[in-house]
Formats: sequence, structure tokens, C-alpha cells
Amino acid sequence: METKNYKLQEIKPSDINNIHKGLSNPEITKYYDVHFSTLEETEVQMQWYRTLIKEGTGIWWGIYDKTDKQFCGAGGFNNLNKTHQKAEIGFWLLKEYWGKGILAEIMPKLFDLGFTQLNLNRIEGYVASKNIKCKSALEKINFQYEGTMRECEIKNLKKINVDFYAVLKSEWNK
Repeated sequence: METKNYKLQEIKPSDINNIHKGLSNPEITKYYDVHFSTLEETEVQMQWYRTLIKEGTGIWWGIYDKTDKQFCGAGGFNNLNKTHQKAEIGFWLLKEYWGKGILAEIMPKLFDLGFTQLNLNRIEGYVASKNIKCKSALEKINFQYEGTMRECEIKNLKKINVDFYAVLKSEWNK
């Protein structure tokens, strides 16, 4: 898949160094439930990507700048539920690519794929309530805030709230 400035390529085993670069950075993983200090630990994430494909429960792509071919981050779908026609979207970017409008450019491509090829009716996003930047990014691409799940996860031994957002196919088509 491609946009004007970015190419999305399905995550493959050789991407482990790029995935480690992002998911070993505490600033990037501050609000996520994953963090990998070593390349060996990152193999857990790589196995997760393979399992999504194998089980048909999702797919993730590496995001690459078309000009310099540099890896910018990753995004995709998980928790794909064909019966209920919904999936959860996730994404992360390397810090040097924050605030450059990448998500605004690639998300329409992911929406198109989700709503047409995967036959989704609903794309959901779950965000730690304190992750203001991520919540703002979701709102900019037309996700609707639907509520807060109070103390629903534990991160670093602390209970955290998670906000949930969604965009429906009928809203995307407008």
C-alpha cells in the first residue's frame, strides 16, 4: 500500500531491528503495554505479528518514507472479529517522526482497507487516558470518543484508565 509520501509494507521477520528501535524507547512505549529492552525480547512482538496473520486476527505494516526509504513506525489492525465486523487499530511512530502528519496521511488508506477489503463496520482505538497526543491524533482523523474504562489495566503496578474511540463505516463514507 502507498500514500503520496509513505509506503506500508507488511511486517516481516527482517524488520526486527526497526521494531526494536521503536519499542525499546521509553518515550514511545510510555503508554503502551509493551516495552522490549533487548533484541531478543523484541522477538515476542515479532511472534505476535506472525500470530495475527496465521490466526486471521489482524495485520500490521511498517511505515516507510518513500523519499529516503527510512522506517518511520508501524500500524495495523488486531483483535479482528469477522462476526462482529470490527477490529482495533494500533500505531506507533519513531520519535523523530512525531508531529509530521504521517497518521493523517496513512489512516485513510487503513480505513479504506478495513472498511472495504476486511468488510469492517467499526474500527476501534484504545488509548491510555493520559496519552493526550494519541487521543488528539485519533480525534483529528474522525474517531469519536465513546467513553472511559476506569482502572481497567495495570501498567508499572499502577491502575490506569483507558479511553476508547471508534469510527464507523457509515461515518467514513460521508
